[in-house]
Amino acid sequence: MRIRRLLIGASLTLVVAAGIGARLLTSADAAEVPISQGKPATASSTENGGASAANAVDGNAGTRWSSAFGDPQWLQVDLGATATINRVVLNWEAAYARDFTIQTSANGSSWTTINTTVNGTGGVQTLDVSGSGRYVRINTTRRATQFGVSLWEFQVFGTGGATTPPTAPTTIPPNAVRVAEFLADCPFSHRLPDDPIVFPGLPGASHMHSFFGSRVTNAHTTVNDLAAGASNCNPAVDVSSYWVPTLYQDDNPVEPVITTFYYLGEGVRDDVRERTQPLPYGLRIVAGNAKATAPDATTISRWSCLHHNEAGAGKDFINCPAGSMLESYLDFPQCWNGRDLDSPDHKSHMAYPVNGDCPSTHPVPVPKLRQVLRYPVNGDPARIRLSSGRGFTMHGDFFNAWPQAEMERRVAYCIRLKVKCGADGRA
Repeated sequence: MRIRRLLIGASLTLVVAAGIGARLLTSADAAEVPISQGKPATASSTENGGASAANAVDGNAGTRWSSAFGDPQWLQVDLGATATINRVVLNWEAAYARDFTIQTSANGSSWTTINTTVNGTGGVQTLDVSGSGRYVRINTTRRATQFGVSLWEFQVFGTGGATTPPTAPTTIPPNAVRVAEFLADCPFSHRLPDDPIVFPGLPGASHMHSFFGSRVTNAHTTVNDLAAGASNCNPAVDVSSYWVPTLYQDDNPVEPVITTFYYLGEGVRDDVRERTQPLPYGLRIVAGNAKATAPDATTISRWSCLHHNEAGAGKDFINCPAGSMLESYLDFPQCWNGRDLDSPDHKSHMAYPVNGDCPSTHPVPVPKLRQVLRYPVNGDPARIRLSSGRGFTMHGDFFNAWPQAEMERRVAYCIRLKVKCGADGRA
């Protein structure tokens, strides 16, 4: 028993010499509160609902973040504002990473490496670093065990950052509707033949698009432009950009008068929903097939008539009765590969669930984005077209610029707890 106590005591103070600047913990370290503590944290994946990213920054050495069983993985924390970072402490559980990097970022999308560790041996690692940024991330590339990677605590020390933002409630209100949902109402903003995802930096290279939300989107738009620009969304905190091919009736452009973007936890098992991660900042997705030549499996969208279910629904335009409106529904994929904010075809970094779960190639569940547009047109479908062609070419583009802390709060409360939230992200 005495030997075991000595070993436990040693494990709390001995730092394995791995990576750059590894050293012994001191009493000053124990007294100093990390600037990362209690801040919003996100991860590439979680092993289960009890091993969330938030556990690694909660100041409790008895709770941990644990990833899915695969390489690579990452965990990041939002410090709330730019900070000067001088030290990172990693308190590994038995499932540690041999190879990893520590990175910082001002915007959550462009990263600078401030530490590289190769052949680490786990335990408690203290890394003396020099860097600055609002976001700090550990990227693990080689596991030491057959399991995932797991951290009791991920501590960032330095100066700056911001006070901890309000956290999401952890209890379900008695009047809550048990639907995993939050939403943004983002009206039509402007129209341009631009596409900053498919044709970045090439104004006029695309068919005509109708943009919603961000008022600044054009061919040159970056996530920094969106974050700094104006938006007409409710809530105003959503400065993301959404766009679709422009609809024409009798060759005159017609914009939807009701535009709602739902973020949902449906389509997966409850245990998968409970480990849903926030959509990563700067993520770009295209859903649907602009080049379709007939309705087929790539036609993700469907058309229907508002308040007239008897008119049916289909992958191409349908004839809506007088007084109705033509509706477009489009679901974006909700499984992410955990690495890429985009891909060459703007689709393959994402996937749709299979049998209620995300495939192993795309293990990270994120909210399903459902785009619902209602156009003030009806009658003969032959009079209607999209700038991309027939109704089955309907597609949607999404460029995520939700502030990370707000996205995390809504995912934690509305999606994981299964609460129907309004535009304010509350029941």
